[in-house]
Amino acid sequence: MQTTAFQHLAVGRRYRVVREFTDFDGSVHPVGEEWTFSGHSFLPYDDGLSLFVSTDGGSVRQIRMRWTPDDQGPVVDALREYVAPVGTANHG
Repeated sequence: MQTTAFQHLAVGRRYRVVREFTDFDGSVHPVGEEWTFSGHSFLPYDDGLSLFVSTDGGSVRQIRMRWTPDDQGPVVDALREYVAPVGTANHG
């Protein structure tokens, strides 16, 4: 896991889902879901992107995405429209 920013996600910052999306594993991330961004990893050979987040309980979760047009690519490409920093207005 790289403990660096990914797109607009900064390590240690709290985020809220503002537009529902489904990850690679079929888990739905509903509007209002909140977590703190911990880092990411990318596996180029299968376009696998993992976002590591921690919930209120402190446990780290992996949100797996496949960065291809037929999978979660459109969500990853427009991530700012799906996930916003807590305390900011939703402009989507």
